[in-house]
Amino acid sequence: MSITGPAAMHSVFVYGSLMADDVVQLLLNRVPRTASAILPDFHRFSIKGRVYPAILPAEADKVPGKVLFGITDDELYILDEFEDIDYERKNVQVLLTDSSEKLQTKTYIWANKDDPDLYGTWEFEEWKQLHMEGFLKMTKEFAEEIKATRNLRHD
Repeated sequence: MSITGPAAMHSVFVYGSLMADDVVQLLLNRVPRTASAILPDFHRFSIKGRVYPAILPAEADKVPGKVLFGITDDELYILDEFEDIDYERKNVQVLLTDSSEKLQTKTYIWANKDDPDLYGTWEFEEWKQLHMEGFLKMTKEFAEEIKATRNLRHD
C-alpha cells in the first residue's frame, strides 16, 4: 500500500489468449472477477505466423471477449509487458453481455493499422484446441522471466 492511498484498480477487456483463465492464472497468480462483454465497431483478426489475435476498429463489426476486473497497477504492468510493443493500450467502451451495461475499460489494440499480416477472423475455440497447450508453456516461461526481472528491480 502506498502512502497516497489504495492502488488504482483497472478493468481490462481481453479478446484472445487472455480469455483463458489458465493463461491469466500463470501471469497474475490469480483469476480476477470477469464478465462477458462485446467490443462494438472492432474486428478480431488472425495474424500470419502467430497464434494470438489483433483487433482494429471496423464499423458495424464486434469482438466478443471478457472484462477482467480489479486489476492492480502491478498486474497492469505485467499485462503491458505480455502484450509487448505490437499493441497499444487504449480506453474503449464495451457492452457487458449480461446487463447490456456500457463500461469504460482498457484494451490492447494492434499498433500497425496497415499490417499486411492481418487476415480473416480469429476464433477462440479453435485456438484452445490447436494452440493453448503450447501457449501455456510459453506464458509460464514469460511469467517466470518477468517475476525474476521485477525481483531484481525491487531488491
